[in-house]
Amino acid sequence: MKIKFPLYAKILFWFFLNVIFLGAVFLIVARAQFHFGLDVLISGPAGQRLQTVAQLMSDELSEQPPTEWNAILKRFSDAYNVQFYLFRNSDQLAGATVSLPEPVRDRMTEHRGLGPPPRLQDMEHSPDNAPPAGETGPPRENGHPPMPMEGRKFMVHTSFPSRYWVITHILVPDPEHGPRPAMLALVAVSESLSGGGLFFDLTNWVVAGAAVVLISVLFWFPLVRGITRAISRMTRATEQIAEGRFEVRTQVQRQDELGSLSEAIDRMAVRLSGFVAGQKRFLGDIAHELCSPIARIQVALGILEQRADEKQKVYLKDLREEVEQMTNLVNELLSFSKASLGGAALKLQPVSLRTVVEKAVARECAGAEMKIELPEDLRVMAELELLLRAVGNILRNAMRYAAAAGPIRINAAREGTKVELSIEDCGPGIPEASLPQVFDPFYRVDASRDRETGGVGLGLSIVKTCVESCGGTVRCENRQPRGLRVVVRLPVAR
Repeated sequence: MKIKFPLYAKILFWFFLNVIFLGAVFLIVARAQFHFGLDVLISGPAGQRLQTVAQLMSDELSEQPPTEWNAILKRFSDAYNVQFYLFRNSDQLAGATVSLPEPVRDRMTEHRGLGPPPRLQDMEHSPDNAPPAGETGPPRENGHPPMPMEGRKFMVHTSFPSRYWVITHILVPDPEHGPRPAMLALVAVSESLSGGGLFFDLTNWVVAGAAVVLISVLFWFPLVRGITRAISRMTRATEQIAEGRFEVRTQVQRQDELGSLSEAIDRMAVRLSGFVAGQKRFLGDIAHELCSPIARIQVALGILEQRADEKQKVYLKDLREEVEQMTNLVNELLSFSKASLGGAALKLQPVSLRTVVEKAVARECAGAEMKIELPEDLRVMAELELLLRAVGNILRNAMRYAAAAGPIRINAAREGTKVELSIEDCGPGIPEASLPQVFDPFYRVDASRDRETGGVGLGLSIVKTCVESCGGTVRCENRQPRGLRVVVRLPVAR
């Protein structure tokens, strides 16, 4: 027994899985932020930018006397839209006067004495290979002197007002120790986290966000794709069923509401096929049964006409016209029923399209102005009698409503694996609102069809049934500025 999973359960399941995934990503990022603090924001490319700027400032400060340091810091501050200050421990050496907040002082004290091993060129400037001045942080656990802090960077955020402080260390000659380099703290302050693009590198975060979104899309894609594919198949199937192709099936195998809907559509198609086939068979049986009494009525009318006087013959003439109308209706019903019920047993064969058109023209369009452009070798797969009946009905409609308006044009051309036959007239056409219904049984356009023309609303229905029985399609459209075009598409003969 197959277990059915409701569609809402599947959606909720995938939603919660996605939430769990995003929550896990957020937790990992949050823990990393908690572990590294804001320092992680100035790592990678952002840290390299800061290090480059710090090195440039270190070189300029080393080449200039302390009296020029304020000007150098101001120039860099204006260039990067960030305020720079220079400190030895907690003593300010250069830059506009500023009071270090306590969190910043604590971080500066905490990070003193940390960093990579001293560089050889720095040690050569120190007498007796002593560490450069300014490195007075606590000794390491092994008792060795503290390591220089050049290159170390950390960020602190303070409130009221909101400021972001970035501290790095550079080697600069200390005014109190002469030419001997000292490790001094370079402080950069900004009101924004980005620091004018110097602090925070948004690229990595954008890439990370895009990756999360992409993974979420890929995570949801199988479910959404499965739903949309099933809906698309059912939509196509229902559209074909609405056009009368009841043999179509949805071909959706799912264990949820969409699967149940698919099964219901398939069952509906089977039931509709039975109902429609029964209706057409009933119409055919009724029409067939009516043939005998109508024939007897016509014989009786013939006998009465021979015995009636002139006054009675007028009434008999009206009665004969009514019987002829009934005869035409019964014949149309028989044709419609035969075309509808014979499709399954048909064996299609190659048929010369020009031969079919010429026969139909000779039968239906005697004396009409015709313009025919058909290749001699154009052949289609069809049943000869059904195709002849379809083309004949189209030409009969054109003769009935547009014969006096201009020539009837017939042309055909091959398009890939199909042949397109076009029959055009110059008549009044059909109202646009009626075009989708002209192939429905017994549908009549009031403006152009009435008893005087003999239309019963089955001519184009028979055309559609005959063409579809041959594996083709038919449509009609209005021409500009006037006229109607009926297009029949049939498979090319193999």
